[in-house]
Amino acid sequence: MRAVHSEFTRQQHPSSTIDMQVLAKTARASAPRFCMRSFASSAGRCQATPIEKPVLNKEFKIYRWNPDEPANKPTLQSFTIDLNQTGPMILDALIKIKNEIDPTLTFRRSCREGICGSCAMNIDGQNTLACLCRIDRNSSKNSKIYPLPHSKFFAVVPPYNPHCMLVFAVYIVKDLVPDLTLFYKQYKSIKPYLQNDNLPQQGEFLQSQEDRKKLDGMYECILCACCTTSCPSYWWNQDEYLGPATLMQAYRWIADSRDSYGAQRKEQLQNEMSMYRCHTIFNCARTCPKGLNPAEAIAKIKLELAAD
Repeated sequence: MRAVHSEFTRQQHPSSTIDMQVLAKTARASAPRFCMRSFASSAGRCQATPIEKPVLNKEFKIYRWNPDEPANKPTLQSFTIDLNQTGPMILDALIKIKNEIDPTLTFRRSCREGICGSCAMNIDGQNTLACLCRIDRNSSKNSKIYPLPHSKFFAVVPPYNPHCMLVFAVYIVKDLVPDLTLFYKQYKSIKPYLQNDNLPQQGEFLQSQEDRKKLDGMYECILCACCTTSCPSYWWNQDEYLGPATLMQAYRWIADSRDSYGAQRKEQLQNEMSMYRCHTIFNCARTCPKGLNPAEAIAKIKLELAAD
C-alpha cells in the first residue's frame, strides 16, 4: 500500500522528488562546512581581519611626589602612550602607564564606574573622577593631572611637648593620592546617620513619597571630595568651615522626615565659621561629577536657620 501511495505521489507531484534530491545534496554539501566553523580552533579564512589603527601618541604630565624622598620637590613627569592602544578614559591611561611604563605611579581607584569616588583628582584644571573623564584625543595638546588641591591635614611631630609643638601640613600621601583625613573627620562631625529616639510603631520608620523626594540630589553624593577641594572658601578656612560636601550631607539629614534631631543639627551649624563661610561661588556645583548642587543645599540651611 505504501509503495502504491509513493508511486501515486510521484506521478501526481513529479517536482517533489526533484526538490527532495536538491535539498539532500545541499544538506550534504553544507554539513562539513558547518562543523568546521563550529569547532575550528584556528582563525577561519572567512573571519574578518582587524585593521591596524595608526599610532596616536599623546603626552600626559602627571604630578609626582615621593614621601620617602622629602628633599626632592614635587615635579610633573611626562608619559607618552598610544591612545589607540588604551581605553577612552583618563583612568585607563593611568592604569596603562602604571602597568607598562612606571609601576611606582600611585593613585586611588576601585569601581571604574563613577560609584566609589576613589579616583577623584584634578585633570586639566577640573576636579573630577578619572574613570568618568574622557581623554581628549587631540594629540597636539598634553593633559596635566594633579591630586585634589588643598587637601590638608595637620599632624604633630613627636616627641610631644605642649609648649613647643611642630605642626606641619601633609597635602598628599604620594603622587595623586591626597590625604582626606580632615575631610572625613568633618563628615563624621555632623553625625551622618538617622537619629530618632522614638521607636517606630510599625517596626520601621515610614516616609511618604513627597518627603522622600526632598532627599533627591543629596543622597547620591559619593564623598569624592571634588566639590570641597574646589571651594576657595574651604581653601582658606578648612580648619573650621565644613565645606560643600559635608554641609550638603548635613542638610540631607535635616530634611529627612524620619530624623528627630533636626534642631540639634541646625544648632551645631549656627556659628560664624561652620557654614557661613560659603559665599555662593558655585565651584562645587560646576565640578560635581554626579551633577549635584551643594550650594543649593547650603542655601536651604541658611533659610531654615533664618526662619527659626
